[in-house]
Amino acid sequence: MAGRFEVRDGVGIVWVDNPPVNAISHAVRLALLDGLRQAAADDSVKAVVIACSGRTFMAGADITEFASGPKAPNLPEVIAEFDRFGKPLVAAIHGTAFGGGFEVALGCHYRVADARAQVGLPEVKLGILPGAGGTQRLPRVAGVEAALNAMVSGDPVPAKVAARMGAIDRIVEGDVTEGAVAFAREVVADGAKLRRVRDLPVPPVPEGFFAEARKRVAKERRNLFSPQRIVDAVEAAATLDFDAGIAREGALFMECMKNSQAKALQHVFFAERQVSKIPGLPDGVKPRAINKVAVIGAGTMGGGIAMNFANAGIPVTILEMSQEAADRGLGIIKKNYDATAAKGRLTQEQVDTRMGLLRPTLSYDDLSDADLVIEAVFETLEVKKKVFEQLDRVAKPGAILASNTSYLSIDTIAGYTKRPGDVLGMHFFSPANVMKLLEIVRGAQTAPDVLATALDVAKRIKKVGVVAGNAHGFIGNRMLEGYGREANILVLEGATPQQVDKALVDFGMPMGLFQMMDLAGLDIGYKSRKDREPGSFDPRSGRVADLLVEAGRLGQKTQAGIYDYAPGDRTPRPSEVTAGFIKQAAQEFGLPQRTFTDQEIVERCFLALFNIGCEVLREGMAYRASDIDITYLYGYGFPAYRGGPMFWAENEVGLANALEKIRGYAETYGARWWTPSPLLERLVAEGKRLKDL
Repeated sequence: MAGRFEVRDGVGIVWVDNPPVNAISHAVRLALLDGLRQAAADDSVKAVVIACSGRTFMAGADITEFASGPKAPNLPEVIAEFDRFGKPLVAAIHGTAFGGGFEVALGCHYRVADARAQVGLPEVKLGILPGAGGTQRLPRVAGVEAALNAMVSGDPVPAKVAARMGAIDRIVEGDVTEGAVAFAREVVADGAKLRRVRDLPVPPVPEGFFAEARKRVAKERRNLFSPQRIVDAVEAAATLDFDAGIAREGALFMECMKNSQAKALQHVFFAERQVSKIPGLPDGVKPRAINKVAVIGAGTMGGGIAMNFANAGIPVTILEMSQEAADRGLGIIKKNYDATAAKGRLTQEQVDTRMGLLRPTLSYDDLSDADLVIEAVFETLEVKKKVFEQLDRVAKPGAILASNTSYLSIDTIAGYTKRPGDVLGMHFFSPANVMKLLEIVRGAQTAPDVLATALDVAKRIKKVGVVAGNAHGFIGNRMLEGYGREANILVLEGATPQQVDKALVDFGMPMGLFQMMDLAGLDIGYKSRKDREPGSFDPRSGRVADLLVEAGRLGQKTQAGIYDYAPGDRTPRPSEVTAGFIKQAAQEFGLPQRTFTDQEIVERCFLALFNIGCEVLREGMAYRASDIDITYLYGYGFPAYRGGPMFWAENEVGLANALEKIRGYAETYGARWWTPSPLLERLVAEGKRLKDL
């Protein structure tokens, strides 16, 4: 039994004890019912508190039941027993009460919370909706608008905010269980009737509220299925009696569960938890202490990287080659922080504290006390060589030397030092202070504790760290090459950049490939191609970008790239200059012109990406297909509701169908870039799935 029952001077306490997070397993559900039965049978018990042992209240459902479904009694049945219980019920919330945990609390008559607790209904992030009465009860205590916003966002709500909403009845400092017991005694002393949430009226909303809510949600949660079902469920709470509303919630919950997005988002949920499990990493390996960090370069990337560490309270020394560059870089960081403060997300004190952690320097010698040094300089081996030779001279023994390179060999870079075991890649994504992915590149000689440290650092700075092997472009940019290659060749064959971008955005990408290239800077790819063997990439794919760079059109930073941009406006506009270069390149390569459907564009771009992903897996450059999916979700904006490119190809296209299409592309466009991955061929031949690898 994952719980126990005790009595304290007339107040029963039903304890839940299911470490580490008191997930609502079958045993927990039985413990709750057993506790209620004991309390009902004891005449000395006048009220009951639901409390949890350990560091948190019930943090949510038991994720191990996702695949098989819960055993009876399910959570709605348990909470229905709360409604039938004849004595006051008080939830004692500490830590987090998310999902089913918060629904348990809402099923109680009252809620008492520790001041530092958080509550929330994050089911939307799994492609579903609260299915244990949350959509019906939260509007009754918090009002329709606040409840709807909480469920559609799925974000945690601090206890004090929840109290202002009406979802928490009392905030306590100190022992929350003692506070809840005291509150229960007050309720008994007052002699008030039971305050069942199901019996509370839903506060009225203005006419047309739900129609407007649907429009807003459609805009804010583009293409997502479950947010609209949440609006439907909350409307049921406002327009139907409680039992009818519960029935409507159940039907809508099943609609969500049957939708493909739920499967995809739940895949993402588990994939993110798998990504830090590194095969072959010795048990018990401990990360090195990282108390001081140095960043080389105060440009867009270097400044963003430095902000991550300042945000985590870690001092950062920033090296630049001139005082002017250092001042400019620190000025941009300050501007970014001030903009965040202006939106109310930071206080001025926090801005000052973070800026105080940043120390500019013009001397490599000032990096001698850093535990971790990350270079963010130009993407050429010549420049990297000079940097790492200097770092090898000044860095203290045991310091970790990391490169933010997007493509270059970590083993080559490590060879510029006498300490290759201390070197690895830490590839941040632009803007580095915003994007969630950190691609951690393991070199041939990277020490296990260095790898463990990078994973630990990722968590400290609130990134998702994905370990990649050392191949050109690692995981993300290596696969992106196929995606970018086909998008660029599609344009040479008759599609326009704006048509390709629109097809990709309609698919769910936050922006199109060409808009992304302009944002990153066309010169990055240009410099990378100059460092590569000519036969290692399709020259057709970079021809237009090369012409644009040589004409001084580098992207948004020059207000001209593939698209034109007005001063101060990032809205892409079709460019006659680019159209001319496209025509020139198409004629150079003798490519015939035709029209394309959006589906052709999407499949050709993403199947090229997927095929390379299979090669990444076959070569061991990624540990799992799900690691690739996480890379693309958090580094490239692949829509989470499609699960990632590997999940999409397997579940939306089908592996056999994907192989057939790739073979068709090989016949049409040549096998040089479209040879099917042997791994894909083997999976299809053996009837296996990516998760079987």
